[in-house]
Amino acid sequence: MTVVDTAETTVAADGAGRPPGPAGKPVPLGLGLLAAVLAGLTLLVSFPPYGLWWAAPVGVALLTVAVHRRRMRAGFGLGVIAGLALFLPMLSWTNLYTGQLPWLLLSGLQACYLGLLGGAVAATSRLVDRVRWSWPLVTGVLWVAQEALRDRTPFGGFPWGRLAFSQGDSPLLRLATLGGAPLVTFGVALAGGLLVTAVWRPWRAAGAGGWARAAGFVAGAAAVSVLGLLLPVGIAGAGAGTATVAIVQGNVPRMGLDFNAQRQAVLENHVSATIDLAGQVATGAARQPDLVVWPENASDVDPVRNEEAGRRISDAADAINAPILVGAVLLGPGEGQVRNAGLVWLPKTGVDQSQLYVKRHPVPFAEYVPLRSIARKVSKEVDRVRNDFVAGSEPGVLRVGGVSLGDVICFEVAYDEVVRDTVTNGAQVLVVQTNNATFNEAEAEQQLAMVRLRAVEHGREALMASTVGVSGFVGADGRVTGATGFNTEAVVTREMHLGDARTVATRVGLWPEMALLAMAVAALVAAALIRRRSLPGDGTATAGDPADAEER
Repeated sequence: MTVVDTAETTVAADGAGRPPGPAGKPVPLGLGLLAAVLAGLTLLVSFPPYGLWWAAPVGVALLTVAVHRRRMRAGFGLGVIAGLALFLPMLSWTNLYTGQLPWLLLSGLQACYLGLLGGAVAATSRLVDRVRWSWPLVTGVLWVAQEALRDRTPFGGFPWGRLAFSQGDSPLLRLATLGGAPLVTFGVALAGGLLVTAVWRPWRAAGAGGWARAAGFVAGAAAVSVLGLLLPVGIAGAGAGTATVAIVQGNVPRMGLDFNAQRQAVLENHVSATIDLAGQVATGAARQPDLVVWPENASDVDPVRNEEAGRRISDAADAINAPILVGAVLLGPGEGQVRNAGLVWLPKTGVDQSQLYVKRHPVPFAEYVPLRSIARKVSKEVDRVRNDFVAGSEPGVLRVGGVSLGDVICFEVAYDEVVRDTVTNGAQVLVVQTNNATFNEAEAEQQLAMVRLRAVEHGREALMASTVGVSGFVGADGRVTGATGFNTEAVVTREMHLGDARTVATRVGLWPEMALLAMAVAALVAAALIRRRSLPGDGTATAGDPADAEER
């Protein structure tokens, strides 16, 4: 009898369908489409501003249900659908002032990575059906592999929407202290894999033993989700002294892409707020800070070259009698080039040229335009970026008044190695300078969630200073204090503990991610070998697998 291999079933010549060995049948296509859409939406609500962290494993499980036992191209398509349901609303802040095309292109690109994930999950169907205990593990490592690729490609990647960044209020956040964001993502996806292992079985024929096994898998998912409670956090960030730090959120006259056309007013806002703080210190209404932090783009007038801008910053530093970490745009080093920088401004003496950090990971198509002539044909909006920002080469470790700051600027907080480099080079606290004036509150809250993970990952207290909000302090245990409102002026002062010890995650760096990637490659190779052996070669189909019998 001739056998024809299809995506869902092996169909005999008489037209009767039966499961092709361990591959079996997927859910009906209509249910698969629904599951893919629900997967994206469920993942969405796990992130700020919704913050339903427990929804992330459910989203992972729904995507797996949608693509399991399908062809790779069908898995890719359903993964893209899930990705669009996730990224279109999540990244909607990118279209507030630039039009819809950049938003659609970015969301579509990110969705394609979930498409690749969907194809990979579909490709491993035979493996996990044969070796059922491996299903959660395979799910976990494939999600880590997808994020590793998305975090780095193209043009340095775009890590927004990593599963790890949805876990700010979850016990799983504590896994970051062992293996950073990749290990947290693995934990979330592992829990999702346990859920799908529980639900993927013919319940009417399962019997009491089947129900008991399913309950065990669900309990396992719950246990994974609370596993982090066993891990101590914050230890590395204690015992090395303290420093009183003030965040100045000066606000902007109006939101939008023309914030830099208001640059003199934005600078004046931050100067005035700092001088007001100095007045409160003089009356005893506020504590004297050891350091003041201004956000990214607080001075889009180069204060090193512009005498008036430099004088106003000196006025603020002299009034508060403390160093100010200024987020500034500096001209050069070449003609038509600029730098996004954090520089230290000292009272009485002015700028400290030895303490300067230049952003190492400028944002493509926002701070510089790759392939400008081609990009212009896609959207004229690229011409808003008149001068390309030049990337720095050194980690952002600034030594100010006996305190070593780990400075990262805006989206750099999403990149593992950029943050880790500051800690391995001696940073005692983490400082994230950002400008959210071209976005909205949801974007700011998503970014603050990244700061929370970094604080736990490296055992360092941290802060985020924004032009418009949300600004705030984060403890080494990931808890937020002093969070400001959005689109408002605010000044917040806190005592920060200086950390010197290193967490396991800081010490091991990329190795946990590399180990999980190796496991993902091994799973894909094993799945390919099983598929090759299962394909009909002599007119018969492989059958009789134990998992196949269970699904019947």
